[in-house]
Parts: sequence; C-alpha cells; structure tokens
Amino acid sequence: MTEHELPSNLLEQAVNEMSRLPGIGRKTALRLILHLLREEKKDALKLGESLTKLVNDIHYCTVCHNITENEVCDICSDSARDHKTICVVEDIRDLLAIENTQQYNGVYHVLGGIISPIDGVGPGDLTIDLLMQRLEGEMPDEIIFALPTTMEGDTTNYYLHKQIAGRVDKITTLARGLSFGDELQYADEVTLGRSLVERIDYQTS
Repeated sequence: MTEHELPSNLLEQAVNEMSRLPGIGRKTALRLILHLLREEKKDALKLGESLTKLVNDIHYCTVCHNITENEVCDICSDSARDHKTICVVEDIRDLLAIENTQQYNGVYHVLGGIISPIDGVGPGDLTIDLLMQRLEGEMPDEIIFALPTTMEGDTTNYYLHKQIAGRVDKITTLARGLSFGDELQYADEVTLGRSLVERIDYQTS
C-alpha cells in the first residue's frame, strides 16, 4: 500500500468525493470521513439522507433565482416585502448577509455569479435575462447593485447599468462603507447595514 492508498475502496471513493468540495483537501476529507465512521450509524445516515433530499428537492426560485424548496421562494411570495425595490446580489451568501442586517425589506435578484472574463464567466452565464424579464413584468421603482467591491463586481455593475438605464427610475449602489475588494458575506452586519441604508445613486458613485 503506497503513501496515498487507503485500505478500503469505499473509503477511497468517499475521500475522493469529499475532497472535491472547496477548501477540503484529502487529509481533511479523510478526517471527516473517519469521524462519520465513528458516529452512530443512524447519525451518519441522516447526513446522507439530507444530502439526497438537497439534491433531489431543492431548486431555484423562478422569480429571483434564490434557493428554495418551492417554485417561488419565501421572500418573493411575502406580500409584506417591498416588491418595487430589487436588490441585485452575486449569490445566496450575499442575500443571507443582507437579510441578517435586518435593514432591508425589498426583494432580491440572485445573479449566480459576476462577470469575470479571466474565469470564463460572461453575461450569458448569469441570470441577467431573467432580471430583464422582471423589469418588464414587475416595473420596480429601484434597483440596488449589491455586488462585491472588486474589479469584477464593478464590471458587472457597469454592464447591468448599461442594460437597465432608462427602464428603472432609480439605480443605486451600496455606500462605500465597504473597502475595495470586500465581499458582502464577510462584511460585519453593522457596516453592511449602514452601506445599504445610505446607498447612493449609481452614476454618482
């Protein structure tokens, strides 16, 4: 048995699959798998069942592309939310970060990424077409750009503004309480909340 071989094909397969996850190498994957083997079998099976349900039952909201178990997510189906204000975010992590501030009562649009030519991600890889359809159907009063303060985030903001300008009365972006290079999910709630409340007109940003 060589240094990288494991004593069981099933163990090897499990480690290989676990190590495909972001930030998890083979050593970490092996440690996690061995931990599961030490657990009660019923507890390990619960994890497997939850992952199976996740793959089979979860999908994307047909309105905003948020993750949901239903056709329309809870936020989009909530009549108490301000449906005339749409906050555009990169992914679900940013949506959750903004929700945790408790400073926003509008709805969202999840792009599923940001424009990044170096990574091969263009406008066609994002849910921009779905956003354009929403503008026609929902006729919002305001679009908020809440994308990372990175070169890719700014590029995406610029592209979106070119597409949206003239279709919405108000296009805003987060106030620069966030430093350049910051990602929303890592910002503290107070700073993020203040940046959202004090948002500014995109063209003057």
